[in-house]
Amino acid sequence: MAQQVTKDIRIGELLMMDRGTAAILMQNGMHCVGCPSSAMETLEEASMVHGMNVDKLVSDINQYLASK
Repeated sequence: MAQQVTKDIRIGELLMMDRGTAAILMQNGMHCVGCPSSAMETLEEASMVHGMNVDKLVSDINQYLASK
């Protein structure tokens, strides 16, 4: 079974889990994935800062992970 992420995962952890998730973050409007401070933010925190829908982002990431 593929790993599933939640809105509480830190961006740094997510990227270490699977570098391919960076493309999903960027496609959804989160272009600061390389920023050192973003590594310590959760998906929920970063989504709030960028005005993004965290539930859609989590769904997109989990769909990607399930397809691997």
